[in-house]
Amino acid sequence: MTPAQEEHLASIKKRAAELIDRKYRRGQAEHGGDLWDLSVEALVADAIDEAVDQLVYLLTIRDRIAKLPRF
Repeated sequence: MTPAQEEHLASIKKRAAELIDRKYRRGQAEHGGDLWDLSVEALVADAIDEAVDQLVYLLTIRDRIAKLPRF
C-alpha cells in the first residue's frame, strides 16, 4: 500500500476505536450489566434493532442528498 493509503487506514482505525469506546461506555451507563451475559436471543434482537435503525438513517440521508441542488 502507498503511504497515503496507510495513513488513511490508520485514521479509520483510530476513529473506529474512539467510536467503539464512546458507544460501549454510553451503553454501560444507560443499561449497566455485562453485555456477554445477555442471552443469544437478546443479542440477536438488539442487533436487528440496530440494523433497522441504520437502514432508516441511511434511507433518510439518501432522500436528503437527492434534494440537494446539483451544480
